[in-house]
Amino acid sequence: MCITPASIQVKDKIDLTEKEKLIFDCLLQVVQHFNLRTQIRVAGGWVRDKLLGKECHDIDIAVDDMSGVEFCEKVNEYLQSIGKKTHGIGVSPRNPDQSKHLETAVVKLFDVPVDVVNLRSEDYSENSRIPTMKHPNAILHLRIPTEVHAMLLKYVWSQTALDAMMLNDASILFYNINTSSVEDLTGRGIADLKSGKIAPHYHQNRTFLDDPLRVLRAIRFGARFGFVLDEELKVAAANIDVKAAFEVKISRERIGKEINLMICGSPVRAMTHILELQLFWAVFSLPPEMKTPTWEGCGRFLLAS
Repeated sequence: MCITPASIQVKDKIDLTEKEKLIFDCLLQVVQHFNLRTQIRVAGGWVRDKLLGKECHDIDIAVDDMSGVEFCEKVNEYLQSIGKKTHGIGVSPRNPDQSKHLETAVVKLFDVPVDVVNLRSEDYSENSRIPTMKHPNAILHLRIPTEVHAMLLKYVWSQTALDAMMLNDASILFYNINTSSVEDLTGRGIADLKSGKIAPHYHQNRTFLDDPLRVLRAIRFGARFGFVLDEELKVAAANIDVKAAFEVKISRERIGKEINLMICGSPVRAMTHILELQLFWAVFSLPPEMKTPTWEGCGRFLLAS
């Protein structure tokens, strides 16, 4: 049974744990030590979970003017300068359908692995989930007056943040560590949390066609929190082109990981959404050499059992 909107409590501000305070303070000290203009944001589900009063141990950091590796190198350089222990910088494992452009640096702070990426917007080719990145720091080398340069940087970075949020998976909020504030650039993220729905914040057809895995994430989040899937989102997710894109753009391994997370969370709700959107055979399709005549009602039978 879905949670009613009235039962959803959304906090006015994010309360940090002691470990989160240590991590965020360290990141700010890095910025101050090197006199950087870097804006550090927490992205992803951490912001959503904290606003809903749930703890989240996955901290995904987005920086706006350098790569994740470059920022992690500065973190280690700063820690070394104050006599603190440093750890090697790793790169998160690639899935077969991912590109080297999606580089995520991983550094350990206070025994917590922290993922760091460059804040970016994405362009996708027709038959791939692999995006071509558009970096906001492309204007850093323009020869223009300092005051104009600063204004242009602020505008471009805010637009890039908005692009990234619009294309994100139902978690379109940022927590800006520099200002200790939640950023809701669409003006709808917090409202949707309070109303208990997963709603589109961009051209949803394009978003799902760009990366059909976002359909499964929307289903998983909706099932996990008991949120309602917006009607516009449902129409986009059930689109025949989106169903076809599942086979072309996403590896079965990635689909399997999302399904596993659904099963470990709220499997009945998730399966109900999959059936409602008529995505059962797009999600659970067999390899061509193993395909046999199928019974259209087997999804309902699985849910009932």
